[in-house]
Amino acid sequence: MDHSIPVVSALNDVYADNLLQHGARYQALTEAFIEMYGAKPDFIARAPGRVNIIGEHIDYCGFPVFPMAIVPDCLIAVKVVDGSSVKLGNVNTKFVARQFDYQPDTMVNIDTSVHDWVNYFKCGYRGALEAIADVSSPVGMQCLMDGSVPISVGLSSSSAFVCCSVIATMRANGRLLSQKRVVETSVVCERYIGTNGGGMDQTASIMSQPQSASFIEFSPKLCVTPVRFPSTASPIAFVIANTMVVSDKAVTAPTNYNLRVVETRIGALMLAKHLNLSKNSACLNADPLTFKAVMDEFFASGHLDDLDPPVLKWTKRLTAILERAESLFVTHPQGFTLDECADYLGIGVHDLARLVHTDRFPIHADRLKLLQRAQHAFSEALRVVKFRQVCESGDTSDECFIALGDLMNQSQDSCRDLFECSCPELDEICMIARKAGSFGSRLTGAGWGGCSVHLIRLDGCDSFIATLKQEYYFKRFPELSVDELEHAIFATSPSSGAFIYVFN
Repeated sequence: MDHSIPVVSALNDVYADNLLQHGARYQALTEAFIEMYGAKPDFIARAPGRVNIIGEHIDYCGFPVFPMAIVPDCLIAVKVVDGSSVKLGNVNTKFVARQFDYQPDTMVNIDTSVHDWVNYFKCGYRGALEAIADVSSPVGMQCLMDGSVPISVGLSSSSAFVCCSVIATMRANGRLLSQKRVVETSVVCERYIGTNGGGMDQTASIMSQPQSASFIEFSPKLCVTPVRFPSTASPIAFVIANTMVVSDKAVTAPTNYNLRVVETRIGALMLAKHLNLSKNSACLNADPLTFKAVMDEFFASGHLDDLDPPVLKWTKRLTAILERAESLFVTHPQGFTLDECADYLGIGVHDLARLVHTDRFPIHADRLKLLQRAQHAFSEALRVVKFRQVCESGDTSDECFIALGDLMNQSQDSCRDLFECSCPELDEICMIARKAGSFGSRLTGAGWGGCSVHLIRLDGCDSFIATLKQEYYFKRFPELSVDELEHAIFATSPSSGAFIYVFN
């Protein structure tokens, strides 16, 4: 069943622990709102960040991923007022307050040439009004944001902000669509900022359930399955460690994030032609075509026994399709030029740009490394499926730590070597972590900096964090304050998804 965003009036309906700390934060936000606007807010919208445990850069390939929502989140306090102007403040004073007016023709002007924090709110505002198209005269809004998700570190602070803006705008205008519609809206409208992403971040932020990670499938339709981690004698824990290397995927998109999206999509078009599937309606009408769609169409005629257990079916299909992809792309191990890709497809470069949307999301690259990107995408998808299998196996022995950790380590190796989205600092912190007792260490988020995630035993958490502080942070960033260090490395557990807090 597709539920609406939960509406609560008690924080213990959402947070499992640290209620006094959460309550103090909500109270501080409310008091700051009153000080800024002279009245109490009507409600507070909340959308959390996320940490992706495994399944990097494959959501936009159509493959399943395995993230969990985290406690750090975005809060937006809102009061509905007369008129149609929107005022937005931030409790963090480095973000200057903004105001904009509703525009009947474009709804709102989003200038992506200017890297302004208000653009993320505008994306959600525009997307929400487009989704609730029957609202012809949107209300005025007074808003105040408080974000606790670290920025540009791979924990989805931007998506949390956009999701929260969508929810706040819908609620203020008297409409709140289903969780699935809010996800779909958030995915589309975040592209107004210039990031050509998939849907993992938004789905995790909106639809996560307490105490569970999420196995998220995007194709043939969005499906979220809550998955609990094994109940081992010493509980499983995850530590997030920020490399302190800033990676803003909106700023570096043409050479990093958006480029990888385009490489996989051109790869899917060429693979479909290689397999004589290009003219099949499932491939011909896909916008955009993904590796998952090509794989599904290839096996649509029943190449494999549908009675196979799901993991075995995934294994057979991913292994078989990877072999065919390698046979195609291995002819250009150093990569293809755009002209070579267009020639193979029998179309012009401008037509290719339209098919993969580089006309809207420009990229910069001399060569597209289709072999390496395909190898990562298909092997990473298989690791996600195996990770879920271990979690649901019922095994509570120490072998769980080893099996899950091995998959995470393999993922990091693939991100580094095949997808080339790691960086020296991520490689270093993962190496230190494994020596300090981590069973699995990998980058999380877009990569090229940002955060890493580490699988450890809960009873070894304090010593593990102390070692990383000593071996990484004290050596590289001795100037960090105690507070900054606490936000740079911390243990986390699965959090609930988005909700709306209303006052009693």
